[in-house]
Amino acid sequence: MTDTVVWDWETREKRIPVGDWNSRFEWVEEPYASPDGERVAAIINSAEGANHINGNVCVNGETWENPFEKIWHLRFTTDGRLTALISEMGEWTVAVDGVPWENRFAYVWNPLFSKDGNSIAASFQQDSRYGMVLNDVPWEKTYANLTDPALSPDGNHTAASVQVISSGEVEIHKFQEGTISAAMDGVVWERPFVNVWNKAISLNGDLAAEVRLTLYDYTIAVNGVPWAKTFGGVWEPIFSPISGKVIAPVRVKGKWHLAEDGQLMWTTPFDQLWHTLFSPDGKRLAAIVSTGFGKWTVAVDGKAWNLLFSDFVTELTFSPDSQKIAAVVKDNERWGMAVQGSAWKNTFDMVWKPVFSPDGAHVAAKVERGGKYTIALNDRLWPHDCDAAWDPAFSSDGTRLLFRTIEDGVYCRRVIPVSEFG
Repeated sequence: MTDTVVWDWETREKRIPVGDWNSRFEWVEEPYASPDGERVAAIINSAEGANHINGNVCVNGETWENPFEKIWHLRFTTDGRLTALISEMGEWTVAVDGVPWENRFAYVWNPLFSKDGNSIAASFQQDSRYGMVLNDVPWEKTYANLTDPALSPDGNHTAASVQVISSGEVEIHKFQEGTISAAMDGVVWERPFVNVWNKAISLNGDLAAEVRLTLYDYTIAVNGVPWAKTFGGVWEPIFSPISGKVIAPVRVKGKWHLAEDGQLMWTTPFDQLWHTLFSPDGKRLAAIVSTGFGKWTVAVDGKAWNLLFSDFVTELTFSPDSQKIAAVVKDNERWGMAVQGSAWKNTFDMVWKPVFSPDGAHVAAKVERGGKYTIALNDRLWPHDCDAAWDPAFSSDGTRLLFRTIEDGVYCRRVIPVSEFG
């Protein structure tokens, strides 16, 4: 996890001009701010590059030492490193703080980052074969096709759905027999399936995935072995951090239930049930559910909130102390926030993922109104309209908030006491 203790929580405000970048360079793409707020960066194109190699990254007004032919997907890791997918001499790889990996590929895409930021993975294509690369180490075995890549939370394992049996356009029987399996760290399961979707990797290195056994039968497979029971549909599995058992939503007789290792566990079925989430201590289990058409809410340990929303519920988030839960909601075309079964009074054009203070006492989020962005804390708005903003962050003691915004061509890093919100 990100160590916010070492961040600067004393300096009230730091400012970095970014508006002049548009006049300095041929073009400037979307900016990104580092988690600690100390850096702001964007992909730029400079007319000064030799041999038409004009791609670069500008960080706090300074460009990387070496330009590249092409650059895209600029992102900061949680530990503050700046990454991008870059092309040199027609080959693609990952660059970290301007330094490319040694391995090069015909193409790379979909970079993934571990929670602590120490590990970086990506999908690659080389010689019309596909695989994954983790911290500059590619899979030894590659496949004819690869989809739905995953990185374990600890950053030690990669996995993906891969095609293991070739089939022509008219060989429908092969598709029905199964041509897809899952591979972890390049090693494929022994059994193929009709389809393999969303995967989860446990801290012990076990791999679970949604699988389709026939055109009509779905279940969960763990390390290549399907559950004994099949269902009319399944959603993404997760591992219990305490027992190591696999939990997944399953469809039975038109209703959605929660199952543990193939056995139904919650007594109440729902019209829809998905996006399951364990609390940090592993003792509570929540999910986004629907009790009927246009009736979305959150269920915790099988019990649904009384509050319903007509359009949407997303970004389910537990507090670090595991005692509270919040979600972004949409009701009657307006976005909002719900915490512990109660909705904020303020509504918005858009709301981003809730951020809890370490003790769970406060909830903050980036919000949008009228094309401008600001931060909301406990249903109270920070009185500044910004051209851009990023998710807020709390200090380790929960008394201060870090705001990262762009206002009138200036990137601003501010530390705001929670007490200023009243």
